[in-house]
Amino acid sequence: MSANNIRTPEECAQAQLDAYNARDISGFSAVYSQDVELRDLSSGEVFCAGRPALDERYGKMFADHPELHCTLVHRTICGSFVMDEEHVVGLHPDMTVHAVATYEVENGFITKAWFVRERASA
Repeated sequence: MSANNIRTPEECAQAQLDAYNARDISGFSAVYSQDVELRDLSSGEVFCAGRPALDERYGKMFADHPELHCTLVHRTICGSFVMDEEHVVGLHPDMTVHAVATYEVENGFITKAWFVRERASA
């Protein structure tokens, strides 16, 4: 953590990735603000609004997909934004999902995130 005990943007991105891979909904959710918004980057659609919706959506995903794992391919940090290129396995049988997640961080919490995904080859 930074000197003032507030997570940096990079620490937020890493903490949520670690919790995602552990399928730890409490640890995952704790990195997000109460009024977080998750959006599909290509459509602009908000697919998750607020921490209770995040808990429900990701808690179910973690429970339903015990093989779920995200590998960080590349991370870029620019001020309060973190862009992660990722490969996700365990969502679809024998399929890797290529994704880019962009996180906006304020006061040690992810407040907004944008996602773009494509299915990669098996």
